[in-house]
Amino acid sequence: MAFFNRLAVRSVHQLTSSNCRYVSTSHVTPGGPSFGLTEEQKQMQEMARKFSREEVLPVAAHHDKTGEYPWDIVKKAWALGLMNNHIPQEFGGLGLDVYTSCLIAEELAYACTGIMTALEASSLGQTPIILSANKEQKKKYLGRLLEEPLVAAYCVTEPIAGSDVAGIRTRAEKKGDEYIINGQKMWITNGGVANWYFVLARTNPDPKAPASKAFTGFIVERETPGLTPGRKEINMGQRASDTRGITFEDVRVPKENVLIGEGAGFKIAMGTFDKTRPPVAAGAVGLAQRCMDEALKYSLDRKTFGVPIAYHQAVQFMLADMAVGVETSRLAYRLAAWEIDQGRRNSYYASIAKCHAADMANKVASDAVQIFGGNGFNSDYPVEKLMRDAKIYQIYEGTSQIQRLIISRNMFEAAKASSS
Repeated sequence: MAFFNRLAVRSVHQLTSSNCRYVSTSHVTPGGPSFGLTEEQKQMQEMARKFSREEVLPVAAHHDKTGEYPWDIVKKAWALGLMNNHIPQEFGGLGLDVYTSCLIAEELAYACTGIMTALEASSLGQTPIILSANKEQKKKYLGRLLEEPLVAAYCVTEPIAGSDVAGIRTRAEKKGDEYIINGQKMWITNGGVANWYFVLARTNPDPKAPASKAFTGFIVERETPGLTPGRKEINMGQRASDTRGITFEDVRVPKENVLIGEGAGFKIAMGTFDKTRPPVAAGAVGLAQRCMDEALKYSLDRKTFGVPIAYHQAVQFMLADMAVGVETSRLAYRLAAWEIDQGRRNSYYASIAKCHAADMANKVASDAVQIFGGNGFNSDYPVEKLMRDAKIYQIYEGTSQIQRLIISRNMFEAAKASSS
Protein backbone atom coordinates (compact mmCIF):
# COMPACT_ATOMS: atom_id res chain seq x y z
CA MET A 1 0.00 0.00 0.00
CA ALA A 2 2.83 2.41 0.81
CA PHE A 3 4.40 1.77 -2.58
CA PHE A 4 1.05 2.32 -4.31
CA ASN A 5 0.52 5.54 -2.41
CA ARG A 6 3.93 6.90 -3.45
CA LEU A 7 3.28 5.89 -7.04
CA ALA A 8 -0.16 7.49 -7.03
CA VAL A 9 1.12 10.74 -5.57
CA ARG A 10 4.00 10.87 -8.07
CA SER A 11 1.69 10.13 -11.01
CA VAL A 12 -0.85 12.71 -9.95
CA HIS A 13 1.90 15.28 -9.41
CA GLN A 14 3.23 14.63 -12.90
CA LEU A 15 -0.22 15.09 -14.37
CA THR A 16 -0.97 18.33 -12.59
CA SER A 17 2.43 19.98 -12.21
CA SER A 18 2.88 23.31 -13.92
CA ASN A 19 5.65 21.90 -16.10
CA CYS A 20 3.41 19.18 -17.48
CA ARG A 21 0.40 21.42 -18.02
CA TYR A 22 2.23 23.32 -20.68
CA VAL A 23 4.14 20.77 -22.70
CA SER A 24 6.42 22.71 -25.02
CA THR A 25 8.04 21.60 -28.25
CA SER A 26 10.33 23.37 -30.64
CA HIS A 27 7.91 22.83 -33.51
CA VAL A 28 5.21 25.42 -34.12
CA THR A 29 2.73 24.61 -36.86
CA PRO A 30 2.38 27.68 -39.09
CA GLY A 31 -1.08 26.73 -40.36
CA GLY A 32 -2.94 26.53 -37.06
CA PRO A 33 -2.82 26.42 -33.27
CA SER A 34 0.15 24.64 -31.74
CA PHE A 35 0.47 23.00 -28.36
CA GLY A 36 4.05 24.19 -28.19
CA LEU A 37 5.03 27.62 -26.90
CA THR A 38 7.69 29.88 -28.32
CA GLU A 39 10.72 30.65 -26.20
CA GLU A 40 9.34 34.12 -25.52
CA GLN A 41 6.00 32.69 -24.40
CA LYS A 42 7.68 30.18 -22.11
CA GLN A 43 9.76 32.94 -20.55
CA MET A 44 6.75 35.20 -19.98
CA GLN A 45 4.75 32.30 -18.56
CA GLU A 46 7.52 31.28 -16.21
CA MET A 47 8.04 34.86 -15.04
CA ALA A 48 4.30 35.25 -14.40
CA ARG A 49 4.21 31.92 -12.54
CA LYS A 50 7.14 32.88 -10.33
CA PHE A 51 5.65 36.31 -9.63
CA SER A 52 2.25 34.78 -8.88
CA ARG A 53 3.59 32.25 -6.38
CA GLU A 54 6.17 34.47 -4.69
CA GLU A 55 4.54 37.90 -4.70
CA VAL A 56 0.77 37.50 -5.07
CA LEU A 57 -0.07 34.28 -3.22
CA PRO A 58 1.44 35.35 0.14
CA VAL A 59 -0.68 38.54 0.26
CA ALA A 60 -3.90 37.29 -1.36
CA ALA A 61 -5.69 36.57 1.93
CA HIS A 62 -4.75 40.00 3.30
CA HIS A 63 -6.23 41.85 0.35
CA ASP A 64 -9.33 39.66 0.43
CA LYS A 65 -9.96 40.50 4.08
CA THR A 66 -9.14 44.20 3.91
CA GLY A 67 -10.23 45.06 0.36
CA GLU A 68 -7.04 47.11 0.08
CA TYR A 69 -6.05 47.88 -3.50
CA PRO A 70 -2.77 46.03 -4.26
CA TRP A 71 -0.64 49.01 -5.28
CA ASP A 72 2.58 47.26 -4.23
CA ILE A 73 1.76 44.34 -6.53
CA VAL A 74 0.79 46.70 -9.34
CA LYS A 75 4.11 48.51 -9.10
CA LYS A 76 6.10 45.26 -9.10
CA ALA A 77 4.09 43.81 -12.00
CA TRP A 78 4.57 47.06 -13.94
CA ALA A 79 8.33 46.96 -13.38
CA LEU A 80 8.53 43.36 -14.65
CA GLY A 81 6.48 44.03 -17.77
CA LEU A 82 3.53 41.92 -16.63
CA MET A 83 1.26 44.91 -17.25
CA ASN A 84 0.70 46.89 -20.46
CA ASN A 85 2.29 44.03 -22.36
CA HIS A 86 0.04 44.32 -25.44
CA ILE A 87 0.69 48.04 -26.01
CA PRO A 88 2.26 48.19 -29.50
CA GLN A 89 6.04 48.37 -29.73
CA GLU A 90 5.64 51.56 -31.75
CA PHE A 91 4.54 53.29 -28.55
CA GLY A 92 7.05 51.62 -26.24
CA GLY A 93 5.17 48.45 -25.27
CA LEU A 94 6.00 44.81 -25.79
CA GLY A 95 3.26 44.33 -28.38
CA LEU A 96 2.44 40.83 -27.14
CA ASP A 97 -0.35 38.87 -28.76
CA VAL A 98 -3.55 37.88 -26.96
CA TYR A 99 -2.39 34.26 -26.67
CA THR A 100 0.63 35.26 -24.59
CA SER A 101 -1.45 37.66 -22.50
CA CYS A 102 -3.75 34.74 -21.69
CA LEU A 103 -0.83 32.65 -20.45
CA ILE A 104 0.11 35.47 -18.09
CA ALA A 105 -3.49 35.95 -16.92
CA GLU A 106 -3.89 32.28 -16.04
CA GLU A 107 -0.75 32.26 -13.94
CA LEU A 108 -1.71 35.42 -12.04
CA ALA A 109 -5.25 34.17 -11.44
CA TYR A 110 -3.88 30.99 -9.88
CA ALA A 111 -2.74 33.03 -6.89
CA CYS A 112 -5.60 35.55 -6.67
CA THR A 113 -8.21 36.49 -9.25
CA GLY A 114 -8.98 39.70 -7.40
CA ILE A 115 -5.44 40.93 -7.85
CA MET A 116 -5.35 39.56 -11.40
CA THR A 117 -8.53 41.52 -12.17
CA ALA A 118 -6.97 44.69 -10.78
CA LEU A 119 -4.13 44.22 -13.26
CA GLU A 120 -6.19 42.95 -16.19
CA ALA A 121 -8.85 45.69 -15.91
CA SER A 122 -6.24 48.21 -16.95
CA SER A 123 -5.81 46.19 -20.15
CA LEU A 124 -9.57 46.34 -20.67
CA GLY A 125 -9.45 50.13 -20.41
CA GLN A 126 -6.51 50.32 -22.81
CA THR A 127 -7.90 48.04 -25.51
CA PRO A 128 -10.36 50.57 -27.06
CA ILE A 129 -7.46 52.99 -27.41
CA ILE A 130 -5.19 50.34 -28.94
CA LEU A 131 -7.92 49.38 -31.40
CA SER A 132 -9.24 52.77 -32.44
CA ALA A 133 -7.26 55.77 -31.19
CA ASN A 134 -5.20 57.94 -33.50
CA LYS A 135 -1.43 58.15 -33.16
CA GLU A 136 -1.47 61.24 -30.94
CA GLN A 137 -4.01 59.71 -28.55
CA LYS A 138 -2.07 56.47 -28.30
CA LYS A 139 1.21 58.25 -27.69
CA LYS A 140 -0.31 60.38 -24.94
CA TYR A 141 -2.42 57.90 -23.01
CA LEU A 142 -0.68 54.58 -23.63
CA GLY A 143 2.68 56.24 -23.23
CA ARG A 144 1.64 57.59 -19.85
CA LEU A 145 0.99 54.06 -18.59
CA LEU A 146 4.48 53.01 -19.62
CA GLU A 147 6.18 55.95 -17.94
CA GLU A 148 4.96 55.11 -14.44
CA PRO A 149 2.75 52.47 -12.73
CA LEU A 150 -0.69 53.89 -13.51
CA VAL A 151 -3.88 52.07 -14.47
CA ALA A 152 -6.81 52.73 -16.80
CA ALA A 153 -10.48 51.76 -16.58
CA TYR A 154 -13.28 50.71 -18.94
CA CYS A 155 -16.24 52.89 -18.01
CA VAL A 156 -19.34 51.52 -19.75
CA THR A 157 -21.73 49.69 -17.37
CA GLU A 158 -24.56 51.66 -15.75
CA PRO A 159 -26.99 50.92 -12.89
CA ILE A 160 -29.68 49.82 -15.36
CA ALA A 161 -27.46 48.96 -18.33
CA GLY A 162 -25.12 46.05 -17.71
CA SER A 163 -25.47 43.37 -20.34
CA ASP A 164 -27.83 45.68 -22.24
CA VAL A 165 -25.16 48.11 -23.42
CA ALA A 166 -27.64 49.66 -25.85
CA GLY A 167 -29.61 50.87 -22.81
CA ILE A 168 -26.88 53.29 -21.70
CA ARG A 169 -28.28 56.68 -20.65
CA THR A 170 -25.12 58.68 -19.95
CA ARG A 171 -25.27 61.60 -22.38
CA ALA A 172 -22.58 63.58 -24.15
CA GLU A 173 -23.64 66.86 -25.77
CA LYS A 174 -21.33 68.71 -28.15
CA LYS A 175 -20.81 72.38 -27.38
CA GLY A 176 -18.19 74.10 -29.48
CA ASP A 177 -14.92 72.21 -29.26
CA GLU A 178 -16.03 70.22 -26.21
CA TYR A 179 -18.46 67.52 -25.18
CA ILE A 180 -20.39 67.83 -21.91
CA ILE A 181 -20.96 64.44 -20.25
CA ASN A 182 -23.68 63.79 -17.68
CA GLY A 183 -24.68 60.45 -16.24
CA GLN A 184 -23.91 57.62 -13.89
CA LYS A 185 -21.72 54.56 -14.38
CA MET A 186 -21.63 51.54 -12.08
CA TRP A 187 -19.42 48.50 -11.28
CA ILE A 188 -16.38 50.15 -12.84
CA THR A 189 -13.26 48.09 -12.10
CA ASN A 190 -10.32 50.34 -11.14
CA GLY A 191 -12.95 53.08 -10.82
CA GLY A 192 -11.30 54.82 -7.89
CA VAL A 193 -7.68 54.31 -8.88
CA ALA A 194 -7.62 54.86 -12.66
CA ASN A 195 -5.62 57.68 -14.20
CA TRP A 196 -8.02 57.85 -17.16
CA TYR A 197 -11.14 56.12 -18.44
CA PHE A 198 -12.60 54.89 -21.69
CA VAL A 199 -16.18 56.18 -21.45
CA LEU A 200 -19.14 55.23 -23.63
CA ALA A 201 -21.90 57.85 -23.83
CA ARG A 202 -24.94 58.53 -25.97
CA THR A 203 -24.41 61.40 -28.43
CA ASN A 204 -27.52 60.87 -30.56
CA PRO A 205 -30.57 62.10 -28.59
CA ASP A 206 -32.98 60.11 -30.77
CA PRO A 207 -34.11 57.11 -28.64
CA LYS A 208 -34.84 55.19 -31.83
CA ALA A 209 -31.31 55.59 -33.21
CA PRO A 210 -29.58 52.23 -33.66
CA ALA A 211 -26.83 51.42 -31.18
CA SER A 212 -24.31 51.36 -34.01
CA LYS A 213 -24.84 55.13 -34.47
CA ALA A 214 -26.05 56.33 -31.08
CA PHE A 215 -22.92 56.11 -28.94
CA THR A 216 -19.47 57.69 -28.90
CA GLY A 217 -16.28 56.62 -27.15
CA PHE A 218 -14.24 59.14 -25.15
CA ILE A 219 -10.97 59.22 -23.24
CA VAL A 220 -11.66 61.04 -19.98
CA GLU A 221 -9.02 62.17 -17.50
CA ARG A 222 -9.58 61.16 -13.87
CA GLU A 223 -9.00 64.70 -12.58
CA THR A 224 -11.56 66.31 -14.88
CA PRO A 225 -13.90 68.54 -12.82
CA GLY A 226 -17.31 66.97 -12.31
CA LEU A 227 -16.04 63.38 -12.44
CA THR A 228 -16.59 61.77 -9.04
CA PRO A 229 -15.89 58.13 -8.10
CA GLY A 230 -18.26 56.71 -5.50
CA ARG A 231 -17.47 54.50 -2.52
CA LYS A 232 -15.62 51.24 -3.02
CA GLU A 233 -18.11 48.41 -3.33
CA ILE A 234 -17.77 45.53 -0.86
CA ASN A 235 -18.29 42.51 -3.07
CA MET A 236 -18.69 38.80 -2.44
CA GLY A 237 -15.31 37.99 -3.94
CA GLN A 238 -12.34 39.48 -5.78
CA ARG A 239 -12.22 42.10 -3.06
CA ALA A 240 -8.75 43.34 -4.01
CA SER A 241 -10.35 44.79 -7.13
CA ASP A 242 -11.43 48.42 -6.81
CA THR A 243 -15.05 48.56 -8.03
CA ARG A 244 -17.04 51.80 -7.86
CA GLY A 245 -19.77 53.87 -9.39
CA ILE A 246 -18.68 57.00 -11.31
CA THR A 247 -20.78 60.15 -11.51
CA PHE A 248 -20.43 62.62 -14.41
CA GLU A 249 -21.78 66.11 -13.77
CA ASP A 250 -21.10 68.55 -16.61
CA VAL A 251 -17.78 66.86 -17.32
CA ARG A 252 -16.06 68.74 -20.15
CA VAL A 253 -14.06 66.63 -22.60
CA PRO A 254 -12.18 68.16 -25.55
CA LYS A 255 -13.15 66.90 -28.99
CA GLU A 256 -9.56 65.66 -29.36
CA ASN A 257 -10.47 62.89 -26.90
CA VAL A 258 -13.16 61.36 -29.12
CA LEU A 259 -12.23 57.95 -30.52
CA ILE A 260 -12.67 57.76 -34.33
CA GLY A 261 -15.75 60.01 -34.36
CA GLU A 262 -19.36 60.38 -33.26
CA GLY A 263 -21.37 57.19 -33.46
CA ALA A 264 -18.40 54.80 -33.46
CA GLY A 265 -18.48 54.05 -29.74
CA PHE A 266 -20.65 50.95 -29.72
CA LYS A 267 -18.52 49.19 -32.32
CA ILE A 268 -15.37 50.05 -30.37
CA ALA A 269 -16.83 48.78 -27.09
CA MET A 270 -18.01 45.51 -28.58
CA GLY A 271 -14.81 44.95 -30.54
CA THR A 272 -12.87 45.28 -27.31
CA PHE A 273 -14.49 42.14 -25.89
CA ASP A 274 -13.13 39.97 -28.69
CA LYS A 275 -9.65 40.69 -27.31
CA THR A 276 -10.44 40.78 -23.59
CA ARG A 277 -12.78 37.82 -23.13
CA PRO A 278 -10.07 35.19 -23.81
CA PRO A 279 -7.87 36.52 -20.94
CA VAL A 280 -10.94 36.55 -18.67
CA ALA A 281 -11.54 32.92 -19.57
CA ALA A 282 -7.87 32.24 -18.85
CA GLY A 283 -8.32 33.79 -15.41
CA ALA A 284 -11.22 31.41 -14.72
CA VAL A 285 -8.98 28.52 -15.74
CA GLY A 286 -6.25 29.70 -13.37
CA LEU A 287 -8.72 29.78 -10.50
CA ALA A 288 -10.08 26.33 -11.38
CA GLN A 289 -6.57 24.87 -11.64
CA ARG A 290 -5.83 26.20 -8.16
CA CYS A 291 -9.08 24.66 -6.83
CA MET A 292 -8.20 21.32 -8.37
CA ASP A 293 -4.65 21.39 -6.98
CA GLU A 294 -5.90 22.27 -3.50
CA ALA A 295 -8.61 19.59 -3.59
CA LEU A 296 -6.19 16.97 -4.87
CA LYS A 297 -3.61 17.70 -2.19
CA TYR A 298 -6.25 17.68 0.53
CA SER A 299 -7.80 14.43 -0.70
CA LEU A 300 -4.43 12.68 -0.50
CA ASP A 301 -3.84 13.91 3.07
CA ARG A 302 -7.33 13.63 4.57
CA LYS A 303 -8.29 10.14 5.69
CA THR A 304 -11.66 8.53 6.29
CA PHE A 305 -12.37 4.88 7.02
CA GLY A 306 -8.63 4.31 7.30
CA VAL A 307 -7.59 5.54 3.83
CA PRO A 308 -7.10 8.90 2.09
CA ILE A 309 -10.39 10.16 0.69
CA ALA A 310 -8.73 10.23 -2.76
CA TYR A 311 -9.11 6.42 -2.71
CA HIS A 312 -12.89 6.68 -2.62
CA GLN A 313 -14.45 6.49 -6.08
CA ALA A 314 -16.88 9.33 -5.35
CA VAL A 315 -13.96 11.70 -4.76
CA GLN A 316 -11.95 10.31 -7.67
CA PHE A 317 -14.78 11.05 -10.08
CA MET A 318 -15.08 14.61 -8.78
CA LEU A 319 -11.36 15.15 -9.32
CA ALA A 320 -11.57 13.63 -12.81
CA ASP A 321 -14.45 15.95 -13.72
CA MET A 322 -12.38 18.88 -12.49
CA ALA A 323 -9.55 17.88 -14.80
CA VAL A 324 -11.93 17.54 -17.75
CA GLY A 325 -13.31 21.03 -17.12
CA VAL A 326 -9.93 22.68 -16.64
CA GLU A 327 -8.30 21.15 -19.70
CA THR A 328 -11.21 21.78 -22.10
CA SER A 329 -11.52 25.38 -20.90
CA ARG A 330 -7.81 25.90 -21.40
CA LEU A 331 -8.11 24.67 -24.97
CA ALA A 332 -11.12 26.93 -25.54
CA TYR A 333 -9.42 30.15 -24.44
CA ARG A 334 -6.30 29.30 -26.44
CA LEU A 335 -8.33 28.80 -29.60
CA ALA A 336 -10.22 32.08 -29.03
CA ALA A 337 -6.93 33.91 -28.47
CA TRP A 338 -5.31 32.34 -31.51
CA GLU A 339 -8.26 33.31 -33.74
CA ILE A 340 -8.09 37.00 -32.84
CA ASP A 341 -4.29 36.95 -33.18
CA GLN A 342 -4.79 35.81 -36.78
CA GLY A 343 -6.77 38.98 -37.43
CA ARG A 344 -10.11 37.22 -37.64
CA ARG A 345 -13.30 38.01 -35.77
CA ASN A 346 -13.46 35.62 -32.82
CA SER A 347 -16.73 36.60 -31.10
CA TYR A 348 -18.06 33.04 -31.39
CA TYR A 349 -14.97 31.39 -29.93
CA ALA A 350 -14.43 34.13 -27.32
CA SER A 351 -17.98 33.70 -26.01
CA ILE A 352 -17.63 29.92 -25.92
CA ALA A 353 -14.36 30.22 -24.01
CA LYS A 354 -15.69 32.78 -21.55
CA CYS A 355 -18.98 30.96 -20.97
CA HIS A 356 -17.48 27.50 -20.60
CA ALA A 357 -14.59 28.61 -18.41
CA ALA A 358 -16.84 30.69 -16.13
CA ASP A 359 -19.36 27.90 -15.58
CA MET A 360 -16.58 25.36 -15.18
CA ALA A 361 -14.73 27.47 -12.59
CA ASN A 362 -17.85 27.76 -10.47
CA LYS A 363 -18.47 24.02 -10.56
CA VAL A 364 -14.85 23.16 -9.82
CA ALA A 365 -14.76 25.63 -6.93
CA SER A 366 -18.00 24.22 -5.51
CA ASP A 367 -16.71 20.66 -5.80
CA ALA A 368 -13.44 21.66 -4.16
CA VAL A 369 -15.37 22.98 -1.17
CA GLN A 370 -17.31 19.70 -1.10
CA ILE A 371 -14.11 17.66 -1.04
CA PHE A 372 -12.82 19.77 1.86
CA GLY A 373 -16.11 19.15 3.68
CA GLY A 374 -16.63 21.31 6.75
CA ASN A 375 -13.13 22.74 6.36
CA GLY A 376 -14.07 23.99 2.91
CA PHE A 377 -16.81 26.13 4.44
CA ASN A 378 -14.27 27.76 6.75
CA SER A 379 -12.27 30.85 5.81
CA ASP A 380 -9.08 29.34 7.27
CA TYR A 381 -8.91 27.13 4.18
CA PRO A 382 -8.27 28.50 0.67
CA VAL A 383 -11.23 27.05 -1.23
CA GLU A 384 -13.78 29.24 0.57
CA LYS A 385 -12.23 32.35 -0.99
CA LEU A 386 -11.83 30.64 -4.35
CA MET A 387 -15.53 29.81 -4.46
CA ARG A 388 -16.47 33.42 -3.69
CA ASP A 389 -14.04 34.70 -6.30
CA ALA A 390 -15.37 32.35 -8.97
CA LYS A 391 -18.92 33.70 -9.13
CA ILE A 392 -18.10 36.98 -10.85
CA TYR A 393 -16.77 35.12 -13.89
CA GLN A 394 -20.38 34.27 -14.76
CA ILE A 395 -21.28 37.97 -14.55
CA TYR A 396 -18.64 40.48 -15.66
CA GLU A 397 -17.62 41.10 -19.29
CA GLY A 398 -20.98 39.66 -20.30
CA THR A 399 -22.98 37.16 -18.26
CA SER A 400 -23.00 33.48 -19.16
CA GLN A 401 -26.49 34.02 -20.54
CA ILE A 402 -25.28 36.82 -22.83
CA GLN A 403 -22.44 34.59 -24.03
CA ARG A 404 -24.99 31.92 -24.96
CA LEU A 405 -27.00 34.54 -26.82
CA ILE A 406 -23.93 35.59 -28.81
CA ILE A 407 -23.07 31.96 -29.56
CA SER A 408 -26.58 31.14 -30.78
CA ARG A 409 -26.75 34.27 -32.94
CA ASN A 410 -23.47 33.30 -34.58
CA MET A 411 -24.90 29.85 -35.20
CA PHE A 412 -28.01 31.34 -36.83
CA GLU A 413 -25.93 33.66 -39.02
CA ALA A 414 -23.77 30.75 -40.15
CA ALA A 415 -26.82 28.61 -40.90
CA LYS A 416 -28.42 31.38 -42.97
CA ALA A 417 -25.19 31.99 -44.87
CA SER A 418 -24.77 28.31 -45.71
CA SER A 419 -28.35 27.98 -46.97
CA SER A 420 -28.32 31.07 -49.18
